Amino acid sequence: MTQSPSIATLEERVTALPASAQARFDRIFDLNVTTGHVVPPEAMHAWLTEHFGSVQAVQQQRIVKVTNKLTLEGALFNDLRASRPIEAPANPEDLEETIESQAGGPFCRPEEGTPADTFGRIRGHSSISASNVAKYDGWHAVIVFDSHHPLHFTAVQVADYVDTAQEWAKAAHQADPQACYPFFLWNCLWRSGASILHGHAQITLTRGMHYARVEAWRQAAQRYQSEFQRPYFEELIALYRELDLLVNIGQAAIFPSLTPFKDKETHIVAPHLDGDLKASIYHVLATMVERLGVQSFNLALYQPPLSRTAEDWTGFPLIARIIDRGALHSRTSDIGSMEIFAQSVVATDPYRVARALREHIGERRS
Repeated sequence: MTQSPSIATLEERVTALPASAQARFDRIFDLNVTTGHVVPPEAMHAWLTEHFGSVQAVQQQRIVKVTNKLTLEGALFNDLRASRPIEAPANPEDLEETIESQAGGPFCRPEEGTPADTFGRIRGHSSISASNVAKYDGWHAVIVFDSHHPLHFTAVQVADYVDTAQEWAKAAHQADPQACYPFFLWNCLWRSGASILHGHAQITLTRGMHYARVEAWRQAAQRYQSEFQRPYFEELIALYRELDLLVNIGQAAIFPSLTPFKDKETHIVAPHLDGDLKASIYHVLATMVERLGVQSFNLALYQPPLSRTAEDWTGFPLIARIIDRGALHSRTSDIGSMEIFAQSVVATDPYRVARALREHIGERRS
């Protein structure tokens, strides 16, 4: 029986690639595989079997470390960490009751309960803009969804949230031409950092230069182009295809990251902010919520500036990044010192995410 592809066998998969693809992998990624050893006392055997399936599963653990040499983002993968015991409340809050109990707040009546920007509001089919009371930046809006429930959304609604945010960015840019770098984000429920349960996204427009992590990706792509005379994002997409991690919707390329910040991080790379990109965002979110049990997530959209700037943005596409933020009832944070100061530690196998995406998109689009 052929073994299902997994992150644990990534080294073997890379070795099996054609020489040109191996060279591409080596230009972008550093891969290191090691084995961790544990010698548990006999008194622990029953506990280990209960929580991890067997004592043997713990005694030798394969750790896969992947680092993007251009962006200097990386992750350490160990499937065993998904099984580790997590302290959680004995009686987790019922999510539906909690969300319902918060109905009637200011976001349920945004034109009365939220402020407008100096140029007014942008109204979409399923959302409306509001000026954020406590701003990240000089221009910072909330895109308030008509739907109160943050995990109930359709493809049409997701497209509208993105469109409303883009129209707001254009209006803000017209009001302040020096503010030209847009950043769309969606924090869903409290594990993601959302302070209000009612469904909403946000968008900012900054001056001077793009936000640090977006600029880091632009500079990484420029360095790659300069050194190898090859377009970085085309190379990246080709590599994920060769590793059997790529799913396409039209011109949008969807792939679980080999260097995720946190679990299930999935990227969407598209040449235009069009229907392919918006449909892809919806399908990734729907896959996470419906098939992978995600309750709280973060989404960000990297995009070039709205007007000409001093930097070279040639070839920089639209890039959506989406991550799972863990079970809502868990008392354990999904981010610790490793993620903040060193390198991300990840429990979810990217190949599992890719399979779920293929199944979901195949069923919805058949």
